[in-house]
Amino acid sequence: MTGLVRTTAERRSGTVLWVWRILFAGAVAVQLYAVYAPREAGPDVGVPQLDKVVHCLLFGAVALTGLMARLPARWLLGALAANAVVSELVQHWWLPQRDGDPFDSLADLVGVALGAWLGSWFGRWMLRRTA
Repeated sequence: MTGLVRTTAERRSGTVLWVWRILFAGAVAVQLYAVYAPREAGPDVGVPQLDKVVHCLLFGAVALTGLMARLPARWLLGALAANAVVSELVQHWWLPQRDGDPFDSLADLVGVALGAWLGSWFGRWMLRRTA
């Protein structure tokens, strides 16, 4: 009976991992569209600094889902930090309809840190729950 329970738990764990990987792929797609689209994504709703919140959430979602999908943290977080800077440079130099904003990069980095913290916390919580 123990072998059957373990197999069921392993199967469920594998399914959960694939769900996180699919969520990660979706978060990456949304993030890349938002930061590299030729025109600014989404309507202007007139709320000051709302774009900073969106930047934070986009990068945080990728960090969180990537960690939960068990991607190596060093590579994932390093790539996200690099993308935070590179995306604004690309917007400034190569996307004429967009403006590069260093404060967007800062919001991106805050999002990476927040997503890493949440991923670490949530990962530990999941381990305690299954143990």
